[in-house]
Amino acid sequence: MIRQVWRGAAAGAAGTTALNAVTYLDMVMRGRPASTTPERGVEQLAREVRVEIPGDEDTRPNRVSGLGALTGIGTGVGVGALYGMVRGLGVRLPVWAGALLASGGAMAAANVPMTAQRIVDPTTWSPADWLADAIPHAAYGIVTAATYATSEKRRPRRNRRS
Repeated sequence: MIRQVWRGAAAGAAGTTALNAVTYLDMVMRGRPASTTPERGVEQLAREVRVEIPGDEDTRPNRVSGLGALTGIGTGVGVGALYGMVRGLGVRLPVWAGALLASGGAMAAANVPMTAQRIVDPTTWSPADWLADAIPHAAYGIVTAATYATSEKRRPRRNRRS
């Protein structure tokens, strides 16, 4: 089971890279700014748990931005690890179904806490907003499931003779 969790975490890291690449490509194509949602989530969480993020007016925003990015990476790796755990429990899905599962899991892991904190309200999102969120998460799911499937394939051992 541990091996599957590690494989899933690695696949989730690959998926996170794909999600970030698609997001940055969208920013380039549409000329839109980066989302401030991760930073707002970090700020809200820090208030809720009464933790002060140190720094002056120049360094503190950089720390908050870094923490926001790290929460996204942690979410992607964590969802991948859960994907590996599901596989380790014997659930065998075709890659396309695994991609849907991983995409939905990542989207929920990102949006449910933000909705609960009232940072985002998906009921007010336009179709373009939903696409801007769903497409990078779809890339995450496809890459995560495909990477995991590739890592599962056993390669024949070479017969080493000295």
